[in-house]
Amino acid sequence: MIEIENQTQIQIDNSKLEEIGNKLSTKDIELILTDNETIQELNKEFRKKDTPTDVLSFPLEAVTPYEPAGSIVISLEYAKKVADDLGHTLDEEVLLLLIHGILHLQGYDHEIDKGEMREQENFWIKYFKLPESLIIRNDI
Repeated sequence: MIEIENQTQIQIDNSKLEEIGNKLSTKDIELILTDNETIQELNKEFRKKDTPTDVLSFPLEAVTPYEPAGSIVISLEYAKKVADDLGHTLDEEVLLLLIHGILHLQGYDHEIDKGEMREQENFWIKYFKLPESLIIRNDI
């Protein structure tokens, strides 16, 4: 189950978020939709990068099989700009970011792996008929 907390005035189609969350994970996920200022504070605190970013993932270490997978934070402000720049919808961009975030919660790390995360991301993006993945467009 995905628990969505939208801290902004921007409206998102939650049904697709829930569909992706349920398809990719059997564990509970907290999804926080926020603004650039808030995500920049988190990025500075946890990654020592004093800039806004699109998505952050905070996996929880499972003590039991019933533990939640973790939290994903997405800046809707950042996502809107990227969606506008790339010519797709904000909802599509947020869905891409959610897939990316869930894969990080599952232990994938595109910064150090040998393409495994990219492969998984591509599979799910094709499955849900979404635009190019974050990894692909960052490789260009």
